[in-house]
Amino acid sequence: MSVGVTPFLWFHYNLEEALAFYASVFGDLGAELRRVSTAPDAPVFSATFTLAGQRLVGLNGGPMFTFNEAVSLVVACDTQAELDRHWERLSDGGAPGRCGWLKDRFGLSWQVVPRALDALLYTGDAEARSRVMSAMLGMHKFDLAALEAAARGAPSGR
Repeated sequence: MSVGVTPFLWFHYNLEEALAFYASVFGDLGAELRRVSTAPDAPVFSATFTLAGQRLVGLNGGPMFTFNEAVSLVVACDTQAELDRHWERLSDGGAPGRCGWLKDRFGLSWQVVPRALDALLYTGDAEARSRVMSAMLGMHKFDLAALEAAARGAPSGR
């Protein structure tokens, strides 16, 4: 038997708008609407979709439940240009946070992080980890060059 785990997102009657928005953000990485179910009072009741290869399910559930920071989706980026692009697009109409976190216009929390962050934070060098953590805690949108400079113990030059 095969088991799968899929994030299930509850939207406040704006699932169609969210699907269009996420397709505009992740379209170049693959955004695909896989399946839609309807209900008598809603043109889209639920939808299964993928963003950059990740399967998700969305529901037009109404105002009973809202997103909060306890759950977030992580966007791992290879370059500063990717970080900048995804940060700007996802936070458009939402709210930036600290340490790479933001809320999008639907209230969903995201972390836009450099893929290299794991290697920088989990190095065997305790002093380098401490410098990277200190640099990270002072950032909103991540600055990859500054994090790498902190790991090396060098000034970022920014």
